[in-house]
Amino acid sequence: MKRIVTIQDISCLGKCSLTVALPIISAMGVEAAIIPTAVLSTHTMFKNFTFKDLDDQIVPIANHWKNENLKFDGIYTGYLASSEQIKTVMGVIDMLKGDNTLVVVDPAMADNGKLYPAFDDAFPKAMAKLCGTADIVLPNITEACFMTDTEYKEDYDADYINALLKKLAAFGCKKVVLKGVNLDGKYGVLSYDCESGEIKSYFHEKLSRSFHGTGDIFASTFVGAVMRGMDMEESVKLAADYTVECIRKTIDSETPNWYGVDFEAVMGFLVNRLK
Repeated sequence: MKRIVTIQDISCLGKCSLTVALPIISAMGVEAAIIPTAVLSTHTMFKNFTFKDLDDQIVPIANHWKNENLKFDGIYTGYLASSEQIKTVMGVIDMLKGDNTLVVVDPAMADNGKLYPAFDDAFPKAMAKLCGTADIVLPNITEACFMTDTEYKEDYDADYINALLKKLAAFGCKKVVLKGVNLDGKYGVLSYDCESGEIKSYFHEKLSRSFHGTGDIFASTFVGAVMRGMDMEESVKLAADYTVECIRKTIDSETPNWYGVDFEAVMGFLVNRLK
């Protein structure tokens, strides 16, 4: 069985970060170890959420694993609490990765043209440095714009997206998966091979509502798929399809959930796709 470590926060309620990463990756038949970066009472779209930074625990956890000679096939980072914590996590990645460890960074920090609460203007630059150490990065349009100093636009063309992909590739990562792309009325995901320059697209249905946490669901499913040996194209397709099914199920519910999608209700869809 493949083993990964995922490094991100625990939002105790909200269906995001570790509370979706752990069940999804585990259901896909991949062992998921965790390093929590912070504990929040809810995700940041709630008002008056509590927040406890766990930065002082990250290195001791990694040191213990190192002393136990534990090996990891993948390292997957999500929401990180601060620019200083990003530096800490970069050191931990260097400590834990082996020659064949895949590093995947989801720069979870922004959406709809805005940074998440509590992040300052310095945060995207720090996140860009982390992305430069990754094999694969998984930004949405907003995150890509913040990290590359690109003007955020809701209306754009293929040239805009191609330029954005090249700017992300310049960080030093090997592959980019750009989420939430809307081109010529088609909505989906573009993957970019930074060495060959090849771009592949997967477009899917655009549903009527959006929800917080779907980026975490996509990223977790993608990581699980890659760890199971699927190629980039297959992994993107599975992650996108499962995320869409999660949104669809939530919208169709008699009592739709406003703060996150009902990913649990369609876990069977994901498992069946793996057979």
